[in-house]
This record gives sequence, C-alpha cells and structure tokens, in this order.
Amino acid sequence: MLGALTQKLQGVFAKLGGKRKLSDDNIAEAVGEVRLALLEADVNYSVTKAFIKGVKEKALGEDLLKSVTPGQQFIKIVHDELVALMGSGEAKLDLEGKPAVIMVCGLQGAGKTTHCAKLARYLVKEGQCRKPLLVACDLQRPAAVEQLMTLGKQIGVAVFTSPGEQDPVKVAKAALKEAAAHDHDLVIVDTAGRLHIDEEMMQQLERVKATINPSETLFVANATTGQDAVNAAAEFNKRVAITGSILTMLDGNARGGAAISIREVTGKPLKFEGVGEKIEDLQPFHPKSMADRILGMGDTINLVRKAQEHMDEGQAHELEEKIRKATFTYDDYLTQMQAMKKMGSIKNLLGMLPGMSQLGDLNIDDKEFGKIEAIILSMTADERMEKEELVPSRRKRIASGSGSKMEDVNKLVKSFKQAKQFFKNMPAKKNIQKMLGGALWR
Repeated sequence: MLGALTQKLQGVFAKLGGKRKLSDDNIAEAVGEVRLALLEADVNYSVTKAFIKGVKEKALGEDLLKSVTPGQQFIKIVHDELVALMGSGEAKLDLEGKPAVIMVCGLQGAGKTTHCAKLARYLVKEGQCRKPLLVACDLQRPAAVEQLMTLGKQIGVAVFTSPGEQDPVKVAKAALKEAAAHDHDLVIVDTAGRLHIDEEMMQQLERVKATINPSETLFVANATTGQDAVNAAAEFNKRVAITGSILTMLDGNARGGAAISIREVTGKPLKFEGVGEKIEDLQPFHPKSMADRILGMGDTINLVRKAQEHMDEGQAHELEEKIRKATFTYDDYLTQMQAMKKMGSIKNLLGMLPGMSQLGDLNIDDKEFGKIEAIILSMTADERMEKEELVPSRRKRIASGSGSKMEDVNKLVKSFKQAKQFFKNMPAKKNIQKMLGGALWR
C-alpha cells in the first residue's frame, strides 16, 4: 500500500539529509517535490495547495533543533501537517439511541455490504454493542440481500429482510419495529449503490434516512479510486449529510489520495479502514498511524493493538521469565509463531515495523508457518526441550516425519538459536515499556 508515494517522499527526505541546514532554496526544492508526489498520488489539488503552504511556512519559520538533522526536522513538519490534515485523533462512533442506528451508503463496488458485516462484528468484539441487526435495504444489486444474509450467518448476527418488498423505506421502517420487538441495541442499514451517482439513488437515500433517523451515516469509499472516491463522498455529504467515512481496500494499490483528502474535502472524519478481505480486517482510522505509513515509518499503533488482542499478558510475562533464565524452548517458539499467525499475514505484520518499507516488496509465504509447526511437532518431547542434541540423524528423522527437507530443519534450528540469542539480549522490561509508550504493559 502507498508504495510509490512513500518512496518519493523518502527520496525527498534523503536529499535533505545531506544538507547542513534548512535554507530557502532547499526548502523550496523539497516542497516542490512533495507537491508533485502528492498530486501523483491523486491528492485533491486544493488540499495539496493548502498542505504545501502549511509545510513551507513551518519549515521557513522553524528554529532547527541541535539534536536533529535538517532532514529529520522537515520529516517532522510533513508528518505533523499530514496528521492535522487527516484529523489529529480517532473519531468515535455516536451510538446513542435505543437502538442506535447506522446507515451505510456508497457507490456499488466499494465494499459497502461487506463492511456492514465487518462493522457489526467489530462493535460486538469491542463491547460497543450486544445484539446488532443487519438490515438489507440494497434492493437494486442482484444478490445483495443474499450476500448480507451469508455474512450475517458467518458472524452470528441477525439479518432483517423483507422478501418481495421493493421499497427500501418500507423495509427500513419494518426493521426498526423488529429491532424494538427483539431487543436489538444496534441497527446497521445497508443501502443501495450505483456505479455512478444519480438522482434516483440520492432521493431514495434521503427517504431512507428520514425514516430511520440514524445517529451515524457512513460513506464507504474505495481507496484505490483516489479522487473519484473523494468527489463521490463530497456529493453524498451534500445530499445526505454523512457523519464520516470508511476507507476500503487499503491493502491494495491505494495511492493515498483518498486517505489524505477525504476529511478536508467533506469536513467529516474517516472513522474506519478496511485492510483486507477477511471479515476481521477492519480497524479504526488513526491519522497518526496513516501518516506513519505514508512516510514509511511502519504502523506501531496497529501492531500494538494486534499484539494486545491476541497475546495474553500473563503468558507474555511467563515467556519473558523463560527468556531471562535461558529456558526458552522449541515449544515456546512454536507458541509465539502460532500467536503471530493469529495476528494476520506475516508480510503485513513485518510491513508494520518501522523501516521495513525500505526493503521493497517483501515476498514472504505464510505457508512457512505450517512447515515450522510440522517440523517442531515431529520432534520428541526431549528434543523440543533441548534435552537431546539435534544431531544429523535426528534431523533426518524429523525432516522425514514432517514431510520437509533436511535443509528446512537446519534453517529452523538456526533461526531458533538466533531468536533465542536475540530475546536473551533484549532490553529490560522497563526499557521495552519506554520504547512502546507502555502500550503493551498496561
């Protein structure tokens, strides 16, 4: 994601890194290149113009700190301006009402129906609702109702449909009665989209909104369409007053334009981002996280979130003690691999680490997890506890038992020893806490 924009911005920063100080000339050259990079990433022209003006004013008026280089100072200015442009902090959902009502709208193909289900699952998981109801009001697209029913079944959430009814207003009205009668605390209404904006669709959305009076009206935007998504968001906001957006397909070839522009153009915050095809691939939009990714600084905010979600704190402390006492075993190694597997694609996880974007496209096969698991499980209990030395004859037996090659076993043994040494030399817990701002150790 955002590869071209990130590379171009890093090129600008690298040029400044060799300068002894910020001057009018090198600032003018740098902001010119940043401007071009943003426009090529499909950032709105007026947004780019205002952004560049802010960066230039701050760079020219900045007193250079002795502890940082001109390049670092310029990066900070660009980063701070990006964060301010995209909203400074996370925007929370308004879930007032009994039940709370969310209307989801957008153009066809943006992932609207899928993200209704993703949103329901996320809010249940986070404890923000107890018993949501999905409502199928997209009566235009063939199979939209069936798709929502399938997704509802997948996540264990009820779906309201009205077979034979062609008026989405009547469906929405009946759904609210159903929600009240069966104690649903949240209603998420999936509405019809088109391949382009038309008057009929907008009038239908206005009628549905007037009927259900939602506390949130969320526009679903496809990040890969850049300015088209931003322009559509502006039009939807004009007609149905959206309260925020969900940006989808950020795991694809997004150029960054929609993420950077949409809040400034609509005046409404980005609230969520879709980062994959799986039903769990939805996360709150955080401006600092997005600015970090755009500038190639990784995504520690969401990496820490994933770690907190999938790793038990008690197990983490127990593991730390084993590492300190040098009793870390192959069983522990396997446990950590399995925990990482739950957190998602290893390629995506590594992409969240600062500096990894500079390595280019990481060709990492998640199937390696299965191979590692098979090799470790083919060891005897004593071998996994390192009570028996893995001599060549044992390695040959393990390779045969796991359906792998001798070189695969050798590679695992080498990586295990390296990991064990790395963990042993890790900074003390208080230093880790300082590095991560305490987020993992609350």
